Amino acid sequence: MKKTWIILIAVVAVIVIYCVTSYNSLVTQEETVGTAWSNVENQYQRRSDLIPNLVNTVKGYAAHEKETFDAVVSARAKATQMTIDIDDLTPEKIEAYQKAQGAVGSALSRLLAVTENYPELKANENFKELQAQLEGTENRISVERRKFNETAREYNTSIRRFPKNIVAGLFGFEKRPYFEAEEGSEKAPEVKF
Repeated sequence: MKKTWIILIAVVAVIVIYCVTSYNSLVTQEETVGTAWSNVENQYQRRSDLIPNLVNTVKGYAAHEKETFDAVVSARAKATQMTIDIDDLTPEKIEAYQKAQGAVGSALSRLLAVTENYPELKANENFKELQAQLEGTENRISVERRKFNETAREYNTSIRRFPKNIVAGLFGFEKRPYFEAEEGSEKAPEVKF
């Protein structure tokens, strides 16, 4: 009888230890997803901070291209107003966020096309530096979105695997959505000079 109780207590202890370590592992992975999302937002913020400098530099050379500048400023304003809480991350909200950021990218590409008409602007060191910073930021955004998707995949896989899925279900760990390509991005943009 005493052996049975010892075995039963040992089995319960193993189960409790497994549940505790699984829970802690899931918390760590969930926090990693949150950090990855913050890094995505950070890079979008960096781009938003660079835009006024770029616009002002270009404005100084091409004052009559007001419509293009207004589109960039307007898109930036809309994109910076939109935020998503990591605890309320849904595919629909990521899509809306991505659409707002896509509008910024579209407006910036129109702005950069304006520079083709102003050779003296392209030679300006300030503009070259801002353009390089913007290009670097776009690359950083891409890298951070990829990292977010990787951490979300690891987390989603972890909460779906048996027996950790039982612990995940008991404590309310839910699947995280991914960044997906914007609609129409499968087509290469047409460049005209």
